[in-house]
Amino acid sequence: MQTAPKKVVNAWAMYDWANSAYNLVITSTIFPAYFEAIAVDDRALSKTAVTFLGRTFQNSALYNYTIAVALLIVACLSPLLSAIADFKGNKKSFMRFFLTLGSLGCSGLFFFEKQTLGWGLLCMILACVGFWASWVYYNSFLPEIAAPEDRDRISARGYAYGYVGSVLLQLICFVFVFMPSIVGGDDSTTIQFRICFLLVGLWWFGFGTYSLNRMPANKPAGTGDLQHHLLSKGYHELLAVWEQLKPQYKLRRFLAAFFCYNMGVQTVMLVAAIYGKSELEIPTTNLIGAILIIQLVAIPGAFTIAKISSKLGNIKTLMLLVALWCVGCVVGYELPVGGIYEFYGLALMVGFMMGGIQSLSRSTYSKLMPVTKDTASYFSFYDVTEKIAAVIGMFGFGYITELTGSQRGSVLALMVFFVLGFFLLIFTQAEKRTAHATV
Repeated sequence: MQTAPKKVVNAWAMYDWANSAYNLVITSTIFPAYFEAIAVDDRALSKTAVTFLGRTFQNSALYNYTIAVALLIVACLSPLLSAIADFKGNKKSFMRFFLTLGSLGCSGLFFFEKQTLGWGLLCMILACVGFWASWVYYNSFLPEIAAPEDRDRISARGYAYGYVGSVLLQLICFVFVFMPSIVGGDDSTTIQFRICFLLVGLWWFGFGTYSLNRMPANKPAGTGDLQHHLLSKGYHELLAVWEQLKPQYKLRRFLAAFFCYNMGVQTVMLVAAIYGKSELEIPTTNLIGAILIIQLVAIPGAFTIAKISSKLGNIKTLMLLVALWCVGCVVGYELPVGGIYEFYGLALMVGFMMGGIQSLSRSTYSKLMPVTKDTASYFSFYDVTEKIAAVIGMFGFGYITELTGSQRGSVLALMVFFVLGFFLLIFTQAEKRTAHATV
């Protein structure tokens, strides 16, 4: 095949520009700090207690549970929706639906205030589902617009667009946060934060629609006689991959290791901001700065770790990273309240490791995969594994927080996931397969 015209390639990359604003502003910086400040019954009695559906939660635990529910919905729906979209050739329609759903969820957060907690949680779920579900379709367009020899380059372009776009909107949001008088607010109001959530929704919908309108339509992959099997097709493909994994010992052990340590990695990504705000009492401005440090360090971290893996091998490099994550859990547990510079140091460490472990895990999986035409099914299995790990990690983090009354215990407990992953990687390395000598 030939790579699509530059106009199409740039349009595809623009979707990363569009939705990465959600990942930075809503998941990582402004919204977690806002949630921690708003979701409290009476701060004079308790800094963290909040009542929802007749039950009292710690606000950070409620945040974790909400994100876990959204990820569970995506994990359950992803195989079904992917199969339907491939069969009928309407990936653009599905992607447009989830783009709209996610942007409406972000925009709806404009109306999230202390007295509308239920509405805020619903919008959180809608935005999270829209982001991750649309991402599945976005990724699936890459092999349709790029020849194999161009995919690395074009994939990197999308990543770069996403980074630039998200940081640009973050800077715009900073203007409202630090100069609230522009929108008629002051230090005692919330309008300056809520306008940022509305901007994310508009940004995502506007640039996302621009991207979709210029992307090619995909052709149906199914035939009429298979229509009655459509609803179960995606799940059957996952089961088929599971059966194919049985004789592939090294790949199976790697997936088990990935499942364990990824619980920790995904949880850290999703809770870092609210942990810094509510547990360590890091000021919002410093917290945002730390998250931006993570974003900046992740890119050189990924390239540096790729070079290290070329010398040590993928599995040994992953073992080194997982061991460092264990150290990071201990450091996070020991951080003092108000320790801004210590938090910056941990952000540097986490950012460097985060960029590397995600990219190296995906490339290791691709190297261990057998030669097959069912690459979509194998990566669907990988995606579902990643989401379920995140669900368990988030629920576990929230539960331990409520059980112990502190997020510090949850941070230390994450080390269990990394330790299990480390030993499973040892077993993976011990499984010698000449076909995977480069791993």
